[in-house]
Amino acid sequence: MEHLNKDIKKSKFLIYLVSVFSITLWGISYIWTDMLIELDIPVFYFVFVRILLAGIILFLLNATRGRITRIHRTDLPKFLLLAFFEPFIYFLCESYGLKETGSPTLSAMIIATIPIFSIGAGMMFFKEKINAVNIGGIFLSLAGICLVVMSKGALGKNFIFGIILLLIAVVAEVGHASVTKSLSKNYSSQIIVMYQFLIGSVYLFPLFLVKGLENFDISYLSADVMYPILCLAFLCSSLAFSLWVSTIKNLGVAKSSIFSALIPVVAAIVAWLLGHEDLNLRQACGIILSTIGVILSQYESKAKAGH
Repeated sequence: MEHLNKDIKKSKFLIYLVSVFSITLWGISYIWTDMLIELDIPVFYFVFVRILLAGIILFLLNATRGRITRIHRTDLPKFLLLAFFEPFIYFLCESYGLKETGSPTLSAMIIATIPIFSIGAGMMFFKEKINAVNIGGIFLSLAGICLVVMSKGALGKNFIFGIILLLIAVVAEVGHASVTKSLSKNYSSQIIVMYQFLIGSVYLFPLFLVKGLENFDISYLSADVMYPILCLAFLCSSLAFSLWVSTIKNLGVAKSSIFSALIPVVAAIVAWLLGHEDLNLRQACGIILSTIGVILSQYESKAKAGH
């Protein structure tokens, strides 16, 4: 029994390690995305290329290992819905929501409310159990995130519209996690993400043709543009999303979502380490609060753990 408990603890440690690694990559993704925006590359261009490349990378990886699995006919609607939630709805609403609000800080705060919505989805659809300590940890983590990302900034002209888009992105992410959870019983994480991105690229293709290529020139294929796109495709999409499926499968919709809510915190730390931004005392306190909140959000009573 003692040996079994050690194995369980070891596997949980690996799950948490994978979760932290995934959100670290997504935190860094803000820097690569900013590089593309500063180069004035259209959102519809780099989002489509990123998603298509990620799907192709995973297809080639699975094909060379002989692990391509066909979608069961009964699961096709789920895969279509999964790709519709994310990347299609989530990426577009998040990108344009940030643009319309004119406030990356406020946008990050709205995206950070994902755990609150996920608790309800996890309990309602998957009968996930969550205790008072978990709930307290989630709200403590959100308070820490507030301290990290709080800053003054000008608001965009279409501020309310931007808020609505960001809230749609939050709902899409909760939907994505819920559908992923139901599919993870029958498909490997890489297969789920492969189909998710390949189908998502089909959804995005018409917008890519109409908007993404509207002012196309040869600079779109330059190393300055392709480097961040390849980093986003390989690291932040193919790798991070594949690892994230295992997080949702093992921790559930509600508990895994708290890690995704920490992306703004990770982004702030990465920006500080790379010299893009300074971290003040308030933000440092927020990071500590958020870390404590994550630990509490994953707490299980000894009775439940023993069972």
